[in-house]
Amino acid sequence: MAFDDSRVLLRDLLLETKDGEWGKDQPSGDSMEMLVIRGTDFPHVRAGDLSSSPTRHINRKNGLRKTLQAGDILIETAGGSKGRPTGRTIYISKEILSKSSLPVTCASFARFLRVDPNLALPEYVFWFLQALYASGAIEKHQVQHSGIARFQYTKFASEVEILLPPRSEQMDISGTLSALDDKITMLRETNATLEAIARALFKSWFVDFAPVRAKAEGRDPEGLPPEVADLFPKDFEDSEFGEIPKGWSTIQVKELCSSIFNGGTPSRANPSFWEAGTIDWFKTGELADGFLLSSSERIADVGLKGSAARLLPRHSVLMAIYAAPTVGRLGILSKPATFNQACTGLVPKPEIGPWFLFQSLFAGRAWFNNRANGAAQQNISKVIVESYPTIMPSSKLLSVFNDNVDGIYQSIEHNARSISTISDLRDTLLPRLVSGKLRIPDAREITA
Repeated sequence: MAFDDSRVLLRDLLLETKDGEWGKDQPSGDSMEMLVIRGTDFPHVRAGDLSSSPTRHINRKNGLRKTLQAGDILIETAGGSKGRPTGRTIYISKEILSKSSLPVTCASFARFLRVDPNLALPEYVFWFLQALYASGAIEKHQVQHSGIARFQYTKFASEVEILLPPRSEQMDISGTLSALDDKITMLRETNATLEAIARALFKSWFVDFAPVRAKAEGRDPEGLPPEVADLFPKDFEDSEFGEIPKGWSTIQVKELCSSIFNGGTPSRANPSFWEAGTIDWFKTGELADGFLLSSSERIADVGLKGSAARLLPRHSVLMAIYAAPTVGRLGILSKPATFNQACTGLVPKPEIGPWFLFQSLFAGRAWFNNRANGAAQQNISKVIVESYPTIMPSSKLLSVFNDNVDGIYQSIEHNARSISTISDLRDTLLPRLVSGKLRIPDAREITA
């Protein structure tokens, strides 16, 4: 049974709400420098990461009026795409704002909502709006205008009623859901640290050649046991790509792979290709330089056989080849899966392994983006992916590298699965908690 609550229009809970501001690249007149959160930054900011948000110069008067405060809620008002409506929200905490040395605002395709804390707990209102978004209730307030999906905020705020349980209940609900979010954030930060360790090792050995340089200068390679240090040469030699460790070779990435394929999309005009699909089918938007656990769409076996889609084995690497800024983004399959034509799939040779291939491709991100072409979309091709030049060390050293990072990637995959499980739990609890169908004592038993 739902709790004994009151219902209040969203607009009546707000002290203030304003559209965002985009500003200019360079200072002009009486402007101020600000960090600007765009709709595309929402997932990163929610995870506590402001690094993707650009710095802009905004008229000082507007900037001061639109500087975000802890407790503000950002809501996306334009830019939604097929399958994802506008109306996404993020909660601006003190911790998020503390990560910027500049004042923070939102871009013009978003607006901030400043809830009166005397009327409702701002974080609870955020979670209630999250529930509306997840249920699809927000989609009816989305319209297409000049090819851009726009969220009719004014109409929405005048019609949508927020369920307000007693304040203590608001705090308990927010605390329960935020605790799950905190676990997700902690696991993501752990994975970022683990990935940074693996990346630093690859860069030191195979990009900067740090152990070889140390030996060439008569020093012992720092932090390496003698049996590993002995695997590195002590001299360099010239190659077509510049100076490389003696005895190593320069190869193209296709030589690291047993097969390379572009993906395909089964015809949507044939329902049997998609109905009751059980095969994961990934799109470039799902590639985020990590493990790919579960796709948003699945295809049937008949769809796989009746299209250009390819089923690749676990630990194959996918690369996005269409449209900046996704060009070059990677994903590692956690199970056999397929993918669309905007991806190239690479199956590593057994003796190479997925981690060396993944890191080689990641190291080439700038190289791939420099070769992107096309007027409407910045694309690369399978041929370009195959031709990427990389380094091949000795087989013994490659084996040592894989042994060093294999445990790291096992932990990363385990954490990624935990993140998925906790996210599913949070998303299951959310609508039941804000509707009162699930009470806090029961939720605590579930999340214990």
